[in-house]
Amino acid sequence: MILRSTRVVLPDAVGPASIHIADGRIVRVDEDRSERSIDVGDLVISPGIVDTHVHVNEPGRTEWEGFDTATRAAAAGGVTTIVDMPLNAVPATTTVEALEAKRRAARGRVHVDVAFWGGVVPGNAGELDALVDAGVRGFKGFLAPSGVDEFPAVDEADLRAALPILARRDVPLLVHAEDPACLTTFVSSATHPTHQAYQAYLATRPAQAEVAAIRLMIRLSREFGVHVHIVHVACAEGVDEIARAKADGVRITAETCPHYLTFAGGDVRDGATEFKCAPPIRDAADRDALRRALHSGALDLVATDHSPAPPSMKCAGDFMKAWGGIASLELSLAAVWSSAATDVRQLAAWMSEAPAALAGLAARKGRIAAGFDADLVVWDPDAEWTVDPSRLQQRHKLTPYAGRGLRGAVRATYLRGERVWDDGALTRAAGGILL
Repeated sequence: MILRSTRVVLPDAVGPASIHIADGRIVRVDEDRSERSIDVGDLVISPGIVDTHVHVNEPGRTEWEGFDTATRAAAAGGVTTIVDMPLNAVPATTTVEALEAKRRAARGRVHVDVAFWGGVVPGNAGELDALVDAGVRGFKGFLAPSGVDEFPAVDEADLRAALPILARRDVPLLVHAEDPACLTTFVSSATHPTHQAYQAYLATRPAQAEVAAIRLMIRLSREFGVHVHIVHVACAEGVDEIARAKADGVRITAETCPHYLTFAGGDVRDGATEFKCAPPIRDAADRDALRRALHSGALDLVATDHSPAPPSMKCAGDFMKAWGGIASLELSLAAVWSSAATDVRQLAAWMSEAPAALAGLAARKGRIAAGFDADLVVWDPDAEWTVDPSRLQQRHKLTPYAGRGLRGAVRATYLRGERVWDDGALTRAAGGILL
């Protein structure tokens, strides 16, 4: 099979190229104009997106999302590999037995490739070596309450038990970085008398909570030499701390999410709990700082933190009771292209190459080059469209993007050389594998 375009996103250039594919791999890239090629004209061919922050929730909470619907949404959005987070499923992925339960639930039901993170929770340091041996790509830990009882937060003592193991095995620790000592409860006031007020919710999770937690992780990364990755950075001050640590040689990377690049706190109406996430969407100045940080390299990548829940759990009108999470697997390419990226190579670096490296998949995912899996997304960067929630592939359709105009539309998604999504429809079911 030969796939051709005038705009192929290669590691060092964008231009006309033919991608030769055999047995699911790219065998070479050249300018052969063979009549046998599938020519997509001026549509862009980018490496398939690798999303390293996805909460699938199956088994145990499949009514929130499941492997079928999550990977269907991924295929629709040009995402060819997801790495599943260890919490919100029951059991949480904190033991090998739990990992195997998750694999049994996923096997034969995934439409894109799926890898797994393990979890660091109090008392499970003895499980970490076995989880690495069983194939997890690294670990996730929460410094603040996760929202589910089966995945408790860790403190510094727990981290000191786990980090030497992660350093020895050379796998990353992904950290939800909010210091619980800086989080506050809702206090009614004349300004914010009810739970409907978004600014009241915002005040319960101040930027200082992120900054304090990031400082702790920088200190521990420096001490143990372990790769720490800060997930969903939402504030300018956090970016500054990470940039300084990188300049000092600390092994730290960081991500932000499409919703932090797209929205600002001023966009969120009181009662509009579809926007609730943690950390919260902050000011326009924070959004602009996150955009600049991607361009400067202070932030390394964009991942969705796809965190769905049934609409009833979003508790419309009550920010304090609502589940905090935004589902955007299908929308991530268009959202980032519309809000932050200025050229297609940036998009591939932030959403394909850097996430593949984080998950230890850089030898086979995230680039269009000989020897790599033929995971490709064909898309139109100039197409403008409006988000219609009813057309989304995720299990539940509630989204803060409803009615929003975006630019950039996926036309086809190829997984290891097989077309799995074509112009609005899944064309090959259950074609994914468990990595």
